[in-house]
Amino acid sequence: MEYLVGVLIIVVGLLLSIALHEVGHLVPAQRFGVRVPQYMVGFGPTLWSWTRGETEYGIKAIPLGGYVRLVGMYPPQSRPVRGPRAVRELISSAREASLEEIRPGEEHRAFYRLSTPKKIVIMVGGPAMNLVIAAVMFTVVVLAFGVSQPSTQLADISQCVVPVTSESRTECLDEDPPAPAAAAGLQPGDTVVAIGTMKVTTWDELSAAIAQAGGETVALSYERDGELVTTSVTPLVTERPVTDRFGVPQYDDQGQLRTEPRGFLGVAPAYITVHQPLTQVPHMLGQSFAGTFDVILSLPQRMVDVWHAAFGGEERGLDSPVGVVGVGRIAGDITSADQLDGELAAQTQQLLLLIGSLNVALCAFNLIPLPPLDGGHVAGALYEGARRSVARLRGRRDPGNADTARLLPLAYGVFVLLAGMGLLLIYADLVNPVRLIQ
Repeated sequence: MEYLVGVLIIVVGLLLSIALHEVGHLVPAQRFGVRVPQYMVGFGPTLWSWTRGETEYGIKAIPLGGYVRLVGMYPPQSRPVRGPRAVRELISSAREASLEEIRPGEEHRAFYRLSTPKKIVIMVGGPAMNLVIAAVMFTVVVLAFGVSQPSTQLADISQCVVPVTSESRTECLDEDPPAPAAAAGLQPGDTVVAIGTMKVTTWDELSAAIAQAGGETVALSYERDGELVTTSVTPLVTERPVTDRFGVPQYDDQGQLRTEPRGFLGVAPAYITVHQPLTQVPHMLGQSFAGTFDVILSLPQRMVDVWHAAFGGEERGLDSPVGVVGVGRIAGDITSADQLDGELAAQTQQLLLLIGSLNVALCAFNLIPLPPLDGGHVAGALYEGARRSVARLRGRRDPGNADTARLLPLAYGVFVLLAGMGLLLIYADLVNPVRLIQ
């Protein structure tokens, strides 16, 4: 039951995020005078709709997106379109359908007649709304729940040094050297306060000090049962995985785990929930954006990995892209996980972070400068504005509107590509899902 609750919450959260994304387009369009015949959440057959003013609002059967229909998206043809007949007919039919919606006497209400700044405001409004939703989710988390972060308190002590190539192995073998922390008598629950001459208050400081002290014997001070204890440790220099800013192991072009020599003590941190100031929200948004753009830039390779995971049985990493099914499974894992001890606060915190991260992803993904994404329309408006500015500076006549209808073949190609990726992710999420909580 708890699993289904998580799935339901994330479905509702996604639908609301999509609905508000479209509101971000709808409101400025109406304010700028553009007629908006339809505002729809979802695609396919209409399940329920009502009309208010001149706009039909509704919900459709396939909840995988949404749209607002703006009158006059494409300008009249200014010069002949070249290319295959099928392409010319596609562009011509779309242009005619767009222009036919313009009522007599309302030519000034067509989208294509807007100035470049107004077009950009309308198209950026959707992603901006997702950014606002993410900021609200992160604000609630940092102020009401706090953020889980590693501390200098130790949760686990390794008894031996397992080679990096055998990290899936948990038991120690006779040939494995003892871990320095266990040899020094450290125990779970100890809180490290200093290593060498450096006082440490965060896990990042402690981890960096251990890495730098490889091969050296240094003093280590820790608290146990309220008493300060000092001992000596010698972190071993061993090959450890290279990770990104999120702690995800990195692989080279051949699929081999990247490693580097650094000091190893054999300790794992305990995670504590710490309330954060409001100034932490921009940092969280920046981290989430950075992670999303990393995924976007490496998407072709990541989708190849998803293909191998779906049809070749290869393991999916925690940084693997997921689709709507994968997001639902992650939400179900959160609400049914024993690791969260059934605590409603911890589950709520994780769900809010998930919804916030999804909205950051929606914002960043929609800003990709390719039609039919919002970023593609922004790119078209910027091109139009730049072309007019250059003509004005050169004292030439206004070149008129950019004929964005000519980009329709590209838009259809991008749509087919995105649909194929979505189907692949759904299949992979069903047969070989990503699980954040094992």
